[in-house]
Amino acid sequence: MTFAVVVFPGSNCDHDAYHAAKHVLGEDARFVWHKETSLGDADVVILPGGFSHGDYLRTGAIARFSPVMAAVQAFADRGGPVLGICNGFQVLLECGLLPGAMLRNRDVRFHCEMVGVRVERADTPFTRLARAGQVLRIPIAHGEGNYFAPPETLADLEANGRVIFRYADAAGETTDAANPNGSLHNIAGICNAGRNVVGLMPHPERACERALGSDDGLVLFRSVVEALAGHGAAQAVTR
Repeated sequence: MTFAVVVFPGSNCDHDAYHAAKHVLGEDARFVWHKETSLGDADVVILPGGFSHGDYLRTGAIARFSPVMAAVQAFADRGGPVLGICNGFQVLLECGLLPGAMLRNRDVRFHCEMVGVRVERADTPFTRLARAGQVLRIPIAHGEGNYFAPPETLADLEANGRVIFRYADAAGETTDAANPNGSLHNIAGICNAGRNVVGLMPHPERACERALGSDDGLVLFRSVVEALAGHGAAQAVTR
């Protein structure tokens, strides 16, 4: 199974994602430069965290126009699993693969800390090994992670089970104190209507080994490996 990690100018979590896939999981992984027009033999695509193009204009606003994004769009349209982490989530919002937008954190400060993330749904390729209600301990590192969407979009996300992760305390309560950035409905991650594209602000790739303080994020990577292995990676995406 091959993980394709897309690299934009300013990405700084690409090697973390590569390490999680290649050295922790033992799967094949390769970097895909943003100017490439093909994802090759990718079975899973990861848009990593960082500061693509220096976060000029808006986070992800320039990266959405990178040549590789046409290939990512086509891959997603075919049902391929795509994971956007932090800046990668912001890119998915900017290119329209996911709805909504990111605002500055409500306290206008950059947050770099461990947070509680409650799993809302276990029916995506990236959460199938998780348990609904399970609280993961995963780090965040962002200045613009305040998720916003119009009321009708929020209603649609909630009604169709597309909120995949929420900020929560250790007991699983989605309190205001557990919300580090002011995101509406404590939203930490969502998916598309097809459930194969998932974006989240916390960094699961930085929580894949206990030596780092938590290995809770590994469940996302193990989940997608099992999801594809369950019916064959070649059948999951028709290339």
